[in-house]
Amino acid sequence: MLFVDPSGDDSGPGTPERPFATLERARAAAAPGTVVTLRAGTYRLTEPFRLAAADSGVVYQAHGYGTAAQEEVVISGGRRITGWREGAGGVRLAEVPGLATRQLYVSGRRAVRAAVPLEHGLTRTETGYVTDDPAPGSWQGEVEFVYRGAYPWSEARCQVARISGDGRSTTVTMAQPAFGWAARLYRSVITWDGPGAGEFNGVDAPTFAENSPAFLTEGTFALSGGVLHYLPLPGEDLDDVVAPVLETLLHARDVHDVAFRGITFAEATWLRPSTPEGFLHYHGNGYHDGGPLRTVTFAEGQGQVTIPGDSAAMPGNVIFENASRVTLEGCRFTRLGAVALEFRGDGTGNVLRDSVVDEVSGGGVVIGAGARRHRVENNHIHHVGRDYHGSPAVLLSGTRDTVVAHNQVNNVPHAGIVVYEGRGAQVLNNLVHDTMQVLADGGGIYLSGSQGTSHASGALVRGNVVRDTITPYNFGLYTDYGAAWVTVQGNLVHRADAPVVLNVSPPLEQVAFLGNFWDADPGDPPAGVTLAGNTTLPDGALGDDPAVADIVAGAGRSEPLRSVTP
Repeated sequence: MLFVDPSGDDSGPGTPERPFATLERARAAAAPGTVVTLRAGTYRLTEPFRLAAADSGVVYQAHGYGTAAQEEVVISGGRRITGWREGAGGVRLAEVPGLATRQLYVSGRRAVRAAVPLEHGLTRTETGYVTDDPAPGSWQGEVEFVYRGAYPWSEARCQVARISGDGRSTTVTMAQPAFGWAARLYRSVITWDGPGAGEFNGVDAPTFAENSPAFLTEGTFALSGGVLHYLPLPGEDLDDVVAPVLETLLHARDVHDVAFRGITFAEATWLRPSTPEGFLHYHGNGYHDGGPLRTVTFAEGQGQVTIPGDSAAMPGNVIFENASRVTLEGCRFTRLGAVALEFRGDGTGNVLRDSVVDEVSGGGVVIGAGARRHRVENNHIHHVGRDYHGSPAVLLSGTRDTVVAHNQVNNVPHAGIVVYEGRGAQVLNNLVHDTMQVLADGGGIYLSGSQGTSHASGALVRGNVVRDTITPYNFGLYTDYGAAWVTVQGNLVHRADAPVVLNVSPPLEQVAFLGNFWDADPGDPPAGVTLAGNTTLPDGALGDDPAVADIVAGAGRSEPLRSVTP
């Protein structure tokens, strides 16, 4: 066993009496079978902690893990901000030359980037916008435009290159290539007869401007020209201000039989949206990176949209790549700026259990193509997508035989659990509530594409409680975009704008809804969809049906095996 303490000494032997000071020193000394015990404190990284195949077979855990004496261990990619001075209007200023970040945390609280709604009309040009409002001419700093609802399920971000005005009007020149890419991507045509038909471009109407000192309100910040501007809340001190600076906390490649127990991973950022390429979100954690585009035409003459031919994906702040039999247990992933945890590439049998994922700018957990027999179980994943509102809590993409079971997922701006094309996914006994809080055209649990070659090899969605998906044009359980070989059985959908949707384009194939309870009749099924044994709850009330009570009792987290900070 090796010991590490932030106040230790890397020249020591790593014993309880003379612990190492850094994770890197412990990694270099650990042989397979070693338990590395981390004493309480914050381990501030100046570069990512990297593990390779030779580092396999090692356990990293908090001292006293699983007992009442478990110590609090934080692996942080943040930098403490000091040297504040008073500016005009109570604004505090800190000189931070070279600092690049998109997030700030004050005494552990997420401070929001300063923003204003763009309510005055902007007219799009080839290079940006013009407006007869002179106010934007006074905006200073590295301003960013946000396009909420560029598509109903998308939210884009593009940098402003410069702003000029003459006191009567303002010209906004946008950064390239993002603006040109966005104008080509966010084009749609609605061709049905009636209201709402026509051609639309999602960049015509940016919704917010961010990151100018002119936008500051209490509890918000702006970073401009190497100076951090922050307007404190009443009575707030600035003794504990942290700016995330690393984009990756941990990257483990080709490892096996590694475990992390009782560790908090905190304070990392993601800087891609701050570049001239911007963040042109499409769906889930995917975004357009300037590659080819293609047009998708909907059935029955409803219209068409432009989509990326190949999407890039928001990365994880904690990444396991081509890794097998990795266990993350009793951990917390918090105050992170991209996807909290990503399993990337080939790998078998990785597990996330009894953990908390919260206060994340992007997605919660992503398991990508090549993954086999991974499990995400008994976790609480909430308040994700804080900056990038299309991000789901859990995303499976191209996986085989992945199980997502007994998790609680809540307070998500778009979909809760997303399953793209793959094989044999099981989404079991989860409690999913208060999803779809910002964007539209999604669901508490969302599946698209083929999920197998038969019902036996396909996806199973069973025993879940999905409630409070109440915003318009959203669904509790959403099988979409050619979903095939899906069994949706024994779930409860309660207080949803609509419980399910049956008619989508491309159409559903071999999708069966069996023995579910919901509070609205979904209508008659099209070809390719089976409805059998489902119950519409009277007057939207749960009633006293014992089958409903059993589903409710079985959904969500069971008693945690070990304590973890919520």
